[in-house]
Amino acid sequence: MNGQVGRLIRIGQWLNGDGFADFEHAFVYLGDGELMEAEPGGARVGPLTEYEGQPIRWSTDRLALTEEQRQAVVAAARGYVGVPYSAADYFALAAHHFHLPIGLLIKAYVADSRHMICSQLVDQCYRDAGIQLFRDGRWPGYVTPADLANLLWP
Repeated sequence: MNGQVGRLIRIGQWLNGDGFADFEHAFVYLGDGELMEAEPGGARVGPLTEYEGQPIRWSTDRLALTEEQRQAVVAAARGYVGVPYSAADYFALAAHHFHLPIGLLIKAYVADSRHMICSQLVDQCYRDAGIQLFRDGRWPGYVTPADLANLLWP
């Protein structure tokens, strides 16, 4: 992501132990040139063309999904249109990383409010489709864009 939001995400990822990763955003490709992404205004369907010229790592390059699984991920993603985005998600990540005692309270708030950042949305869509991306069983709210990028290209 370009601009101030991208820089803030990079700083947040650095504080979370991801370093200054080159990946600050994640989305689910829906097909037919459309994607689902979480943004500050809420999760939305948008055109893939908005990311022309940007480096993209595709899960299909690393994950062997059946057509049924892929369609289940897409169906799950479509169910999240309008889900809000919140700074509380980043506080949950930071609290978890630094083992702060308020971490569980923030996690509960984020889970109850259904707020999601982009990487959380992607991981949740895969979970909804019955696909566990991370072997450590982490909560989707603790997944960063850099985590997804590292999963695809370790």
